[in-house]
Amino acid sequence: MSRVQNGLVFLAGSIVGGLALAFVVVVLRPELLPRRAEPPATALQASAPALSATPAKPAGKTVPGTDPAAAPQPPGPAADIPAGPPPPGSASYAPAVRRAAPAVVNIYTARVVTERVPRNVFEDPFGELAPRYRQRVERSLGSGVIVDASGQIVTNHHVIADADSIRVQLADGRVADASILGRDPDTDLALLRISLPALPVMPLGRSDQLQVGDIVLAIGNPIGLSQTVTQGIVSATGRGQLGVATFENFIQTDAPINVGNSGGALINARGELVGINTAVIAKNLGVEGIGFAIPVNLVRGVVGEIATRGRVIRGWIGIVPEDIDAAQARQLGLARGGVLITNLYIGSPAQQAGLRPGDLVTALDGRATDTAQEVLARIAATAPGARLRVRVTRGPEVVELEVTAGERPRTR
Repeated sequence: MSRVQNGLVFLAGSIVGGLALAFVVVVLRPELLPRRAEPPATALQASAPALSATPAKPAGKTVPGTDPAAAPQPPGPAADIPAGPPPPGSASYAPAVRRAAPAVVNIYTARVVTERVPRNVFEDPFGELAPRYRQRVERSLGSGVIVDASGQIVTNHHVIADADSIRVQLADGRVADASILGRDPDTDLALLRISLPALPVMPLGRSDQLQVGDIVLAIGNPIGLSQTVTQGIVSATGRGQLGVATFENFIQTDAPINVGNSGGALINARGELVGINTAVIAKNLGVEGIGFAIPVNLVRGVVGEIATRGRVIRGWIGIVPEDIDAAQARQLGLARGGVLITNLYIGSPAQQAGLRPGDLVTALDGRATDTAQEVLARIAATAPGARLRVRVTRGPEVVELEVTAGERPRTR
């Protein structure tokens, strides 16, 4: 065979081998083949709307935010939710906070505590005969609310009780020493005063218009974090018998209240004061979301009395009432449950009028009574010197006595 024939045979074999290799590549790796470029879209094609099965809307003016197709939709199931105004629960309470928060202050108290030094028997064998004492400064914090441009601040009595010094810090950073105008332990309220110019004043609302479910905000100084705002609802009104104060008529709320919130503001969604935050049930009991505030209507009365008289004047007859249920009444040999007089103060108006322990109070001035708290409140509302008709059940008898109210003794 000649060289030419050999070359043709080699070339033919190479071509067949190359085609076979190409066929294998096409079958196994088709993505390696070059793709045909798409022609560029014309301006008319680029601006044409996509076809849709939804009927076209009539021509007219569209209000922004009302057409779901006009706004970009996020991927996933949320794209099926039509756009619209935010739900009411997502509204901001920033305007209410801006209105109320400047009048909420931080209160820092300090008192000197004297305590006995623990005795070391080996170093001080005669310590029992000559004990040693040392002094330390005990500090605490709370909150308050400016209610008058003259510098009057409402807070809780327990916040400033036994304090040797009281300092107040405003939301704008100013600091001043505070003096005590008066205090009312029976409602756990106190009135302070500071001397600073251009003070913000808290607008007062109406606690008697609160309804369960109303939005409320708590503003205060929890654990030293000033101007902290928490949000909740009114859980209940008229709460009593908590053992916090003598006269209790609390607003219950689930707005978080912590140490340092005492004396701070509970406001409504308009930024008006509706209560003074006072107590929270201990969380170590496994209880969450239960706090209490003194209604602003009660605060008004107490502040007015302290500002004009230096103290709150209440009626008093000297009884210790207690609620008893039907089962307790049967054990005591009484016909029914109610408000039982468990004790009397010696020489009190009630004792002088002839009331006795064991009497069951059924009415005051002709109006039926249901709870011990109600009895105390109605006696307290009686002016000292006024006469009060007290109806009691004494065994099988019904007795009505007239008692001249005195002034309730002051408590520290």
